[in-house]
Amino acid sequence: MTTLTLPRWFGRTRSAGSAPPPSRSKLRLGIPRVLNLWNTHQFWMGLLGALGFDPRNIVFSSDTSEEQGRQFGKGRGTVDCCYPVKCMSGHYGELVFGQKQKLDILLSPMIYTLPSFLSGHVAKTLTCPRVMAAPENIKAGFLKEGDAFAENGIRYCSPFVSLDEPLIVPKQLFEGMKDALPDLTREEMARAVDAGYKALHAFNDKLRKKSREVLEWCAREDKPCLMVVARPYHMDPGIGHEIEVDLQAYGYPILWMQYFPIDADLMDWAFGDDVRAGHVKSAFDIHDVWQSSYSSNTNEILWGAKVAARIPWIACVLRMSSYECGMDQPTYSPVQQIVERSGTLFFSFQDLDSTKPAGSVKIRVETITHYLEKYAADIINRKKAAMPPGCPLLPAA
Repeated sequence: MTTLTLPRWFGRTRSAGSAPPPSRSKLRLGIPRVLNLWNTHQFWMGLLGALGFDPRNIVFSSDTSEEQGRQFGKGRGTVDCCYPVKCMSGHYGELVFGQKQKLDILLSPMIYTLPSFLSGHVAKTLTCPRVMAAPENIKAGFLKEGDAFAENGIRYCSPFVSLDEPLIVPKQLFEGMKDALPDLTREEMARAVDAGYKALHAFNDKLRKKSREVLEWCAREDKPCLMVVARPYHMDPGIGHEIEVDLQAYGYPILWMQYFPIDADLMDWAFGDDVRAGHVKSAFDIHDVWQSSYSSNTNEILWGAKVAARIPWIACVLRMSSYECGMDQPTYSPVQQIVERSGTLFFSFQDLDSTKPAGSVKIRVETITHYLEKYAADIINRKKAAMPPGCPLLPAA
């Protein structure tokens, strides 16, 4: 006679003495505030929220500072000339050793591709190889004399993820996070990834809307603004040294090219003639100025230069780059030439490192404001004369 059994009759059960896994809402998770987390953080917040984490228990490390590196990263650094990578030791150390309430998980994703608005118009949206591999590089400094993560009861989680390929992201993150979250399911991760992208897109749309409001005010008042052309992590006060903040104190609005408005009407006004003439395939095509369009942040820097050269009220472009950045060095001349040939002011802050050269920055800021006061009105008028009528930034007549 056949004996009927439940499907899980012989399944492995939890031993009587073992405790159930803690609720995810109780887990404390730390994320280093570094590199491409500066422009993807909302994806991770949306993802983790959908996985059941309490936002109050998601801890980001503080902004980069020399004190952070001395206190938490000393002796754990790596031989790397890239300061944005090198400073990660301080962020890791702060999350591991500097929390009053200990973390349960440290999440430091290895981001291979970025979800760029230029995706589909360029060859690839890859991240810098050094930046992508940085979590593995920095982790080594916390394992050389023993596992600092395990000793502090922290599960280290560093999933490899291609954020510009959303169809494979659920699989990548499930494989990369299942050890840190033993009860995780593939279906749950797929829903969480969808929530992450929705959060990221909503955040980007919100900032682009704010940027458009700034541009509309500048157009309406015929006032200049400045655009920062840099990598996302230059928003970190310890890496970009808040140079744009010093300029904003003089009353000039600041735009970051990562969040420049990309509305169809504005793009058609800025690039429509070139598209119709066949010079470019779309408003987001950069092959006319940059053939090797594989690096996401590099692509956006070149595109930022193109759009800044066209918008009349962007009277000045600030270019920032870190010391010995091999990804930025080939772009110095093209970006400068694109901007300056339109008559737009161009100022470059290259080789930024851990220490803010306060004296020289102050002199440069005063120089920039002097040139803006003297030439901004003429720059705006010349650029307006070169653009087609019907600017969507101005109220309809």
